[in-house]
Amino acid sequence: MNLSSLKPAKGSRKERLRVGRGPGSGRQKTSGRGSKGQLAGAGFTRKRGFEGGQMPLHRRIPKRGFTNIFRVEYAAVNLDRLARTGRAEIAPADMVAAGIIKSSTVRIKVLGRGEPAGTMTVHAHKFSASAKAKIEKAGGRAVLIGG
Repeated sequence: MNLSSLKPAKGSRKERLRVGRGPGSGRQKTSGRGSKGQLAGAGFTRKRGFEGGQMPLHRRIPKRGFTNIFRVEYAAVNLDRLARTGRAEIAPADMVAAGIIKSSTVRIKVLGRGEPAGTMTVHAHKFSASAKAKIEKAGGRAVLIGG
């Protein structure tokens, strides 16, 4: 046996069905396209969402709301996740290293679930009132990052 004699297993490969090539093909005459009409011709591509001339669903349903272009997204980080790092000072880069957030470019909001591990200095873009109170009650600092 060598590379030139390799063949696929029997029955694993199937020949392409050549439609419209006479009665022997099993798909002669209309080639599985039904009868006459717009759909039967070559090169026809139906537009996405086309419903045969009926008003399409995406136009029948009312549109509501808008997208606020000034919306600012924050990554929510709870105190119990920060406490597990075991660090006294936590900056966004430390959160990325600990796997709490994916990127240091994302804005961070610290939320108040859990308790801080001792005195912690946490650097974030925003703090919930409960998170700030818990950090300061434990003797730590909640430092706001500008921008």
